[in-house]
Amino acid sequence: MAYTLHSAWRATAPYRVRIGLALKGVPYGYHAIDLLAGQQREPEYRAVNPQGLTPALDLGDGTILTQSLAILEWLEETRPNPPILPRSALDRAMVRRMAGIICCDIHPLNNTRVGRKLTELGVPPEVQIKDWIHAWIRDGFDALEPLVAKHCGQFAFGDSATIADCCLVPQVYSARRFKLDVALWPALVGAADRAAEHPAFQAAHPNKQPDAKPL
Repeated sequence: MAYTLHSAWRATAPYRVRIGLALKGVPYGYHAIDLLAGQQREPEYRAVNPQGLTPALDLGDGTILTQSLAILEWLEETRPNPPILPRSALDRAMVRRMAGIICCDIHPLNNTRVGRKLTELGVPPEVQIKDWIHAWIRDGFDALEPLVAKHCGQFAFGDSATIADCCLVPQVYSARRFKLDVALWPALVGAADRAAEHPAFQAAHPNKQPDAKPL
């Protein structure tokens, strides 16, 4: 059964899922959602994901999966090789902790709908970036840096790619996109840059997607 990923090229949540699908070697069709144009709020896409968010993974049998972490966990449970979670319960909890800092504490405050609300409240774009987006990334990266420094090898946790890397690489991409100086967090940036050299991460990069736009 063919899968379809409803994705947006440089949004970090679908970026995570693209990495996971590539690591697991799962083929899929790509359906682009233009977030800036508001396509995610149109009835056609709301019928796919009532939240109006990306990603959504259509399994081809009428089942739709949403929420990037849930999709990554489902991939791990249904396709355990190669693993993207460590073997021990304690190590799994640490990887989930890393992922949670990004997916629960940084990203939700910096996504498109939050930016739209800030604009509606009259916050200028330059203030949104420097005083809002940068602040939440800094807070999250300050918490994440010592964890990665303690546990990293080739990747954020050890020498194999995990869900933590699926989340970290897109978030570092986003930080650079918004011109945040990431030199303050050498461990996590080093792990992200090493992971980004892996073919699965390269295939998932925003610039490689069908809806990528020149910057």
